[in-house]
Amino acid sequence: MRKLSWLGLFWLCAWLAMAGTNISLREKLDTLQGISDIESLSTEYYPEKYVMKFEQYLNPKDTAIGRFHQRIVVCHQGFERPTVIVTEGYGGKYALSPRYHEELSALLQANVVFVEHRYFLESAPNPKNWDYLTAENSAYDLHHVVQTFKQIYPEKWISTGISKGGQTTMLYRAFFPYDVDFSVAYVAPLCRGVEDGRHEPFLRKVGTRKERRKIEAFQREVLQRRNELRPLFQAYVQEKGYTFRTTLDEIYDLSVLEYPFALWQWGTSVSLIPEEGADAKKVFDHWMQISDPSYFSVGQDTEPFNVQAARELGYYGYDTAPFKKWLTIPTAKGYLNRVMLPDELRDKVEFRPELYHKIYGFLRDNDPKIIFIYGEIDPWTAVRVPTFTGKQNEQIYIQPHGSHLSRIGNMPEKIKQRILEQIHNWLEE
Repeated sequence: MRKLSWLGLFWLCAWLAMAGTNISLREKLDTLQGISDIESLSTEYYPEKYVMKFEQYLNPKDTAIGRFHQRIVVCHQGFERPTVIVTEGYGGKYALSPRYHEELSALLQANVVFVEHRYFLESAPNPKNWDYLTAENSAYDLHHVVQTFKQIYPEKWISTGISKGGQTTMLYRAFFPYDVDFSVAYVAPLCRGVEDGRHEPFLRKVGTRKERRKIEAFQREVLQRRNELRPLFQAYVQEKGYTFRTTLDEIYDLSVLEYPFALWQWGTSVSLIPEEGADAKKVFDHWMQISDPSYFSVGQDTEPFNVQAARELGYYGYDTAPFKKWLTIPTAKGYLNRVMLPDELRDKVEFRPELYHKIYGFLRDNDPKIIFIYGEIDPWTAVRVPTFTGKQNEQIYIQPHGSHLSRIGNMPEKIKQRILEQIHNWLEE
């Protein structure tokens, strides 16, 4: 048999390399272990897009316990492009939309591997054993996904998430610091307690004094006009089919207490608050637009989050002092456990601070490449990550008057360019 010349060997290798690049994404997905039920999705932004099931262990440290399937959406730009892993903190149904377009992917023409969080929507095991819904297990989920998809996407990897997804980005880096090249975490809280205690003082200082007085006056009016508004409230709840684990009066109170947090979180203009003494229907409609009681109802898709918040992610409390005279409840303390957990866990979940200390210690003792985006008026900024001195890579940017919708794209132009320059520098390293 004739031996190939060096030139012949060169052209053979080149041909093989070119042939490899001609393999389609679908063909490559079929080669990955643990993937099943691949379906093509329509998209307005990507050449190819697929949804699939990905097999995960309920407990990665004890694989004999069992497995479940996690929903993943892949948006393809090119095998030579960087890849963004979206560490979604909730369900991922919205990523199925043809109009779904992740910000970093748009800025960098990057692939997207979107991972629905365990225990949410299509990624929920059956039965739901809440013991395995832990931050560490969710980090192992992401680690398994990245190690698998790096087989087809070998270029730079960026992790990103919004809100609880940003929190998931942080904890993923704390457990697996070197899985990705860098991260962008949007409006990501780092709570140290189930009722952290820093949100209430934040709400007493955010905005102007005039704005805060108008908000408090509206809350007070809704409580004082309970006899007039409660029939509307009850009819609304019945029409929507909401059910609760406590009395309707307590839900009324909690929806009033939730009002300022929700208003500031989403950046609603205080000018939209009805004037005192306005028509009951106008007052009620505005209240429901900002603080719908569905938040406290049974059977919400966010129920797994409530479990995580009570157990290790933390949450916020309510300031009842200005309204004690008109509330039907003696205190709001413990409302998350009492009102928002599944029946089998009510008043049985104790907060574990270990996750907070792990993430805090990781950020304090290391300098990972992470960009944090926050909004100035967003109550979750009260529990943003600390600013540690001497860090070159950990960077925190706060959008002036920004809400929970703060992103790179709506930052002031100078800050936006600084962030983009840093991202491109990291991509080129």
